[in-house]
Amino acid sequence: MIWPFKRRRRKQIARIEVSGAIDGSTRKHLLRAFKDLQEQKFPALLLRINSPGGTVGDSQEIYSALVELQKKVKIVASFGNISASGGVYIAMGCPHIMANPGTITGSIGVILRGNNLQQLLEKIGVSFTVIKSGPYKDILGFDRPLSDAERAILQSLIDSSYQQFVHTVATARNLTEETVRTFADGRIFTGEQALELGLVDRLGTEDEARRWLAELAGLDPEKTECITLEEPKPLVNRLLSNQIPGISPWIQGTKHLEFELSTAGQPLWLYQP
Repeated sequence: MIWPFKRRRRKQIARIEVSGAIDGSTRKHLLRAFKDLQEQKFPALLLRINSPGGTVGDSQEIYSALVELQKKVKIVASFGNISASGGVYIAMGCPHIMANPGTITGSIGVILRGNNLQQLLEKIGVSFTVIKSGPYKDILGFDRPLSDAERAILQSLIDSSYQQFVHTVATARNLTEETVRTFADGRIFTGEQALELGLVDRLGTEDEARRWLAELAGLDPEKTECITLEEPKPLVNRLLSNQIPGISPWIQGTKHLEFELSTAGQPLWLYQP
């Protein structure tokens, strides 16, 4: 990936946006951007998060990359309209967090969804023959309900993932795990409430986050600008967005459906009403 800016940026701040559901493509884009940021010698990063969360493993890799990156550059996370579940998790890799008072955040927890279409399949006369190596190989199969033993296995998986989330939040925000568990029950809250809980450090706009970051980096907030490092959109998306009115919601809907299909049966750090 060749980014549009290749000279050193010692007096400028890099801005990277996390937008939409977090998945493998999000992870690849961010890891490339973090590498490019270091190559260009940016002294600081403003991470703008507008995400309801997403896949667990991808969120963990982004978080780990941010933990390493903060050893080299100053980082401030700025929450937009929503930074929930996995969006919160990746923010834990940032030592400083600012949210808008009305930002939707929280939803700390794990969800795993499956579909039981057994009754529908019976009505239309469709059945499946399954040959498997063990009793749990087709766990969450859509043609039958879960057994009690399968439910226990999946609950154990969810509990383990949840504990990882709680531990990370507690460590990053200097809270006890017991304290985190008092609000890490899947509920959502505003940025103002998040400040009271210790999940964020300050309330303010993205520009106020930029000014705060400039000060942390020893730069003049009045003279420091943000340079956005973004991955170019596919040509077809750019052409459709520019030439067909109202096509953007359709594109977003397609992405949402693709995410739903690709993550079926996976534990998710995701807020989705």
